[in-house]
Amino acid sequence: MSPASVVPVLLLIVLGVVVVLALVVLGALGFGLLGAAGRLTREIAALQRDVAPVAAQLQASLAAAAASRQKSPDA
Repeated sequence: MSPASVVPVLLLIVLGVVVVLALVVLGALGFGLLGAAGRLTREIAALQRDVAPVAAQLQASLAAAAASRQKSPDA
């Protein structure tokens, strides 16, 4: 083989390797992002479960304060 015919073949091999590596990197990034999104969803659900009793207690306290304010008007 002459050097002139080796260059295009070598360039094609290098291009193929670059494309495969790019796909592997993009796949790893996508996998990481999907995993992070799943973890974030679980964390948000856990936060909502933790905050729900406090929010209900706060609403009950606000309702009791409003009822108390209506019973005894301030001067």
